[in-house]
Amino acid sequence: MSDELEVLIEKRDGLGLITLNRPKAINALNHSMVKAMAKALAEWKSDDDVKAVVLTGAGERGLCAGGDIVSIYHDAKDGKTGSLDFWREEYILNSEIANYPKPYVAIMDGIVMGGGVGVSAHGDIRIVTERSMIGMPETGIGFIPDVGGTYLLSRAPGELGTHIALTTARLSAGDAIAAGFADHFIPSENIETFIAALASSSVADAVAQYAEPAPVSELLAQQSWIDAAYSADDVSTIVERLRASGIPEAEKAAEQILGKSPIALSVTLRSLRHAKEAASLEEVLNEEFRVSTAALASHDLVEGIRAQVVEKDRNPKWLPATLEDVTAESVDAYFAPLGDNELGLTPQPQGN
Repeated sequence: MSDELEVLIEKRDGLGLITLNRPKAINALNHSMVKAMAKALAEWKSDDDVKAVVLTGAGERGLCAGGDIVSIYHDAKDGKTGSLDFWREEYILNSEIANYPKPYVAIMDGIVMGGGVGVSAHGDIRIVTERSMIGMPETGIGFIPDVGGTYLLSRAPGELGTHIALTTARLSAGDAIAAGFADHFIPSENIETFIAALASSSVADAVAQYAEPAPVSELLAQQSWIDAAYSADDVSTIVERLRASGIPEAEKAAEQILGKSPIALSVTLRSLRHAKEAASLEEVLNEEFRVSTAALASHDLVEGIRAQVVEKDRNPKWLPATLEDVTAESVDAYFAPLGDNELGLTPQPQGN
């Protein structure tokens, strides 16, 4: 295996090992990485020498910081559509992971954002450590949670997922487990020996040996005011409730929301409500693809990435500029059917 490879694929001791290998970019996903993962998973499905799959990230900073948004920025800015091909295969991969017939163990150590959540949190054994910091930061760049993120967020207890999506809150290990993004806590110093144990014992036995009680979730402790505020069906009302609550954390959340793209917030809230009623992950991914297609042609995605990542002036000029200026018609447009370009996933009955 060459260090120049962006994904390291290895079979060893009964395990299929996938290592995201762009440590300088915190292993941000690109199209070729998605293809490499999909190819390995397809091959290992029927390989009797592989009893489980393990996903890790190279370097010390995290599993995956998300998609390669600078590439998406140039695509959107120049009116190109290569990102749609990337998203199409990425969302198909998310579905494959969720329905994989063998144990899929994701080591969600360090930073796990956006697309990183998509390749980890749909697995059936999701490990976090004391270094884990997990989030869906899309509304801060004029985008909408994707990679099945709205499915996961909509199924968090109460309105925790709505809060996470609209504020782009970062989740600790305890928060991630409480919100349904992860399953087990293992200290980072024990991860290597845990992976070694996966090779010599069953996944269940290795988890039982190394998993420790989850840290307390500070987010879960705030669920009462979160549920009260975020049950509204428009973002303006949510902000009003947060501001009127008299709770410092809620007032801070209101200010965080108001810094995000108004149209992205509005579309995100509707996406979450739709996802909550959806019968399958695939149904949600199909709608997310519609939304992402519209976002690629939007002003706010280019402007958000410019302000936060490219020029880093942290001063995006959103269009429309306020929540009050967002119309129902502009939100509707994000959900328009794509005809022959639909993602077209169907539920997979063989899922775990």
